[in-house]
Amino acid sequence: MELNKYSKVITKKGSQPAAQAMLHAIGLKKEDFDKPFVGIASTGYEGNPCNMHLNDLSYQIKNEIDKTKAVPLIFNTIGISDGISMGTSGMKYSLPSREIIADSIESVVNGMSYDSLITVVGCDKNMPGALMAMIRLNRPSILVYGGTISPGCYNGKKLDVVSAFEAWGEKVSGKISDVDYENIISNACPGPGACGGMYTANTMSSAIEAMGMSLPYNSSNPAVSKDKSNEKMIIASSILNLIRNDIKPSDIITKKSIENAVRLITVLGGSTNAVLHILAICKTANIDFGIDDFQKISNETPFLGNLKPSGKYLMEDLHNIGGVPAVLKFMLDNNMLNGDCLTVTGKTIAQNLKDVANFDSNQDIIMPLEKPIKESGHIRILYGNIASHGSVAKITGKEGFVFEGVARVFDCEDDANDAISTGKIKKGDVIVIRYEGPKGGPGMPEMLKPTSAIMGAGLGNDVALITDGRFSGGTHGFVVGHISPEAAEGGIIAFIKDGDIIVIDAIKNEINVKLQKNELEKRKKEWIKPELKYKSGILYKYSKLVSSSSKGCITD
Repeated sequence: MELNKYSKVITKKGSQPAAQAMLHAIGLKKEDFDKPFVGIASTGYEGNPCNMHLNDLSYQIKNEIDKTKAVPLIFNTIGISDGISMGTSGMKYSLPSREIIADSIESVVNGMSYDSLITVVGCDKNMPGALMAMIRLNRPSILVYGGTISPGCYNGKKLDVVSAFEAWGEKVSGKISDVDYENIISNACPGPGACGGMYTANTMSSAIEAMGMSLPYNSSNPAVSKDKSNEKMIIASSILNLIRNDIKPSDIITKKSIENAVRLITVLGGSTNAVLHILAICKTANIDFGIDDFQKISNETPFLGNLKPSGKYLMEDLHNIGGVPAVLKFMLDNNMLNGDCLTVTGKTIAQNLKDVANFDSNQDIIMPLEKPIKESGHIRILYGNIASHGSVAKITGKEGFVFEGVARVFDCEDDANDAISTGKIKKGDVIVIRYEGPKGGPGMPEMLKPTSAIMGAGLGNDVALITDGRFSGGTHGFVVGHISPEAAEGGIIAFIKDGDIIVIDAIKNEINVKLQKNELEKRKKEWIKPELKYKSGILYKYSKLVSSSSKGCITD
């Protein structure tokens, strides 16, 4: 088996003396030119706890690979912190960063002729972006997740980043003091690692482990743990095994493995952002899997994970009862998993799970099948006159299943935040935030700030929110996002007015505004399509190229 089939173009050809001279300059010797080159793409940077430790982790992996018959070479790509950019114009860059990450990794690995790829990732968009690059490149690859953050604590209560967002709502509604507010902020995030609940980062890392593209336990080992540090040795041997056996992403990522990922997300109560990302992954991999497949799996899969944001526990708690492999073993034992799917270990998922211990029967993090949190999944794909191409709701059952209320319409998130913070939103309102979609935002920013403020103000069961934007994995409450067509493209959401009656039905999977067809047609004729908000730069390019949310917001 030829191990250096890509790098040999620069290392073995006599017509590439300049390339070889430059490789000597970085410290390689002639004998290294016979070895496979392993690109290590780090998303490490100092500005975000999710990513602050990833450069160190990348060097630990490099040092282990150095002991093998391969050449590890670290390079970097970008990251945008959702938690830091949330509620600002910076959040518009978050989802587009997924495409930049994919494009940049693809560019380096192809441009530099690397034979394989390891990606070291942390925050939300890092993971799907890295995975999309792996699929495009189709070379032996492993995704490495940097792990979840440890919980914070104040007044004996466990905290995480969403605690800080919800504290703002509690403060502006007068439920907590300024002193408590400041202490929650200063104690919520104690160090490195991605946001601690079953939010988007932990959702996607878990999904990718179920998909087979990361090693067992990688998604649930905490960032600051001996288990996470020890992964480096397994990663080094595993990437060599993949290279020797020429096992590529196309051998691992199939419709069956995607189904495994979506079932796990459903069991755990994962983020609605997974819909966008898995649609994009499937499009990149040319796998026939659409938004209606999410609904099909949700219909037949129970929601069992008592995890934040709607539940009690954090990812570290799941780690303590066996982590994601224990959940997958439970699913395999209950005929909820395709066990014959190949993984980056070179073995099938069933073989990986053979010796994994079952849950302790006393734990209440993953509920038993006979006592689910909800008998069907929390992700609902809703259609109706507001969303003829679909929308995505996260309904855990705690919010109820039907909401009918009066529209309070806002053309941007900031205006909605002002209305919530000044007490203008009342029980029975349906907040409509529009022109925040993929093109209209642009970048489809997350609406965690308004949903957290609603929860903090104690209106979580009394107010609904719909948007053509999206939601953080930390969002909970009666919310519907990803409304397609979006307002900027002339979707019905653009024509809704204050006082209109909106009905959200998560049993029938419908979302409608109570207006006659002729009234909607009249409003459509009066509507003027807005100009793009940006005239240059990445957001201009993104708004021109991006597909709808129902197709994963891809730019291919």
